[in-house]
Amino acid sequence: MFLLKKCPQRWKPFLIRYGFNLHPAYRRTGGRVDYVSPDLTTIRVRVPLNRGTRNLVGTIFGGSLFAVTDGPHPFLLIRALGRDYVIWDKAASIQYKRPGRTTLYGDCTITAEEIAEVKDILTRQQEVDRVYRIELKDESGVVHSVVERTVYIANKDHYKQKKEGGTQ
Repeated sequence: MFLLKKCPQRWKPFLIRYGFNLHPAYRRTGGRVDYVSPDLTTIRVRVPLNRGTRNLVGTIFGGSLFAVTDGPHPFLLIRALGRDYVIWDKAASIQYKRPGRTTLYGDCTITAEEIAEVKDILTRQQEVDRVYRIELKDESGVVHSVVERTVYIANKDHYKQKKEGGTQ
């Protein structure tokens, strides 16, 4: 994150994409970040069918489909909300609609309206869970899997108090 603060805005999408794809844990999912929007509100992920992602029956391994969606939404929220909040993945689920026999793509997006709504909620309560849905589709737009990720967001001071046992 430090490097992102120091570089020009036009380089940030490239550095974010490069950072995700270079990170060992993300790299081992078999998926890649294909695109980061210039306004840093969308990250597009890709899971190819290849030797590293193929399961025993010749389709994309479900764990690769699930894992490739881990990280983009919290990252986008951290970028948009700033350092006054604690943000982390809390839960996730996946529904397999059909086997992946070709490269699949998914868009992880955080809109300005979503950010405004989260900020508004956090003025009235100290923490909130938000559910984000990612559809993994093939080139023709057919949905193969749907991943729902629950992201926990809290005011940093509240989170510290809760962690220390001050509130429930």
